[in-house]
Amino acid sequence: MAKYSPQIFKTSIFGQPMAVICGAAGNKFLFSNETKLVTSWWPDSVNKIFPSSTQTSSKEESLKMRKMLPTFLKPEALQRYIGMMDLIAQRHFENSWEGKEEITVFPLAKGYTFWVACKVFLSMEDPTQVSKFSQPFNDLASGIISIPINLPGTPFRRGIKAAETVRKELIGIIKQRKIDLEEGKVAPNQDILSHMLLATDENGQFLNELNIADRILGLLIGGHDTASASITFIVKYLAELPHIYNEVYNEQMEIARSKEPGELLNWEDIKKMKYSWNVACEVMRLAPPLQGAFREAIHDFTFAGYSVPKGWKLHWNVNSTHKNADYFPEPEKFDPSRFEGNGPAPYTFVPFGGGPRMCPGKEYARLEILVFMHNVMKRFNWEKVLPDEKIIVDPMPMPAKGLPVRLFPHKA
Repeated sequence: MAKYSPQIFKTSIFGQPMAVICGAAGNKFLFSNETKLVTSWWPDSVNKIFPSSTQTSSKEESLKMRKMLPTFLKPEALQRYIGMMDLIAQRHFENSWEGKEEITVFPLAKGYTFWVACKVFLSMEDPTQVSKFSQPFNDLASGIISIPINLPGTPFRRGIKAAETVRKELIGIIKQRKIDLEEGKVAPNQDILSHMLLATDENGQFLNELNIADRILGLLIGGHDTASASITFIVKYLAELPHIYNEVYNEQMEIARSKEPGELLNWEDIKKMKYSWNVACEVMRLAPPLQGAFREAIHDFTFAGYSVPKGWKLHWNVNSTHKNADYFPEPEKFDPSRFEGNGPAPYTFVPFGGGPRMCPGKEYARLEILVFMHNVMKRFNWEKVLPDEKIIVDPMPMPAKGLPVRLFPHKA
């Protein structure tokens, strides 16, 4: 941006000529011209790991998926999952945090978000089944955004193998669920899997098993990797900023004190977590779990005085606004008050994207993050074991050693 133009510059990514469109005006332009001038584009590695998305094209798939998900992921539908997320969080802390002096946050955060995803999407909750199932997902996640070289030992080959393993497992679960639905053993609205098995497309056709398996696979990846990165950075910033920790602690303890023993969190409690969510948003501004996304030009167009030819790939990047002093004064300073009142200007805070392709799981992520914050604040204070731990980006920002922390349980 400094070298060429703060609005647009060209480069090459994955061997494709690419225009990088920057700033709030750039975000607005891309988000509001979805399907008019631009459409989504994925690197080859994604299409090869998700073969069913190439039969119909990942664009059609994601459109169908988007039609199907909102009913399931809108706030009203998700409210009934809050208690269940709370229960999983409690079991997660009992199994993995309590009684330990030191833990490593990132792998544990992944365990928690994956467990929640398995429960919401598949009604799978047995911890041993969940952890067996989660092993291949790490290989899958690193294979998706890797150079697509299919040789033994490459992240890409490991990603393809992991996808096959998970797909097999999912098809088994899908076959069993079909039987259970026919025999009336499970409710049709029990989870996303039942919802998909009973849904039909515009021609009245049911989805085939491979398509359902791939969709669930995509959801499980989208539903746990990004949220676990955000949770890890929330723990990191709260360790570094005691005054912020205290504010969040006070808000969460007020909620905890209002509950009867054994009573689970509910929608009313979530609505009281305003400051906690501002903190989470400021964390996602400084350490966005997703760096941006790709599009493809479906027509020639002009933006900011430059012409972009049809077929060119485009990239928008969160940091062109999140770290920009024009939109966020003192961008490196941690300041949750940026999100008070009306919050940041439109198209400047975009951790979930925007426009018709905005992340459909935004509300789901909010609940899962807040339930985690409530449970961790209620139990512990903590400090970083490695004060100067480096942050690496692969493809998400990550503390290089997974953020080891020393735990200090609150006195009862």
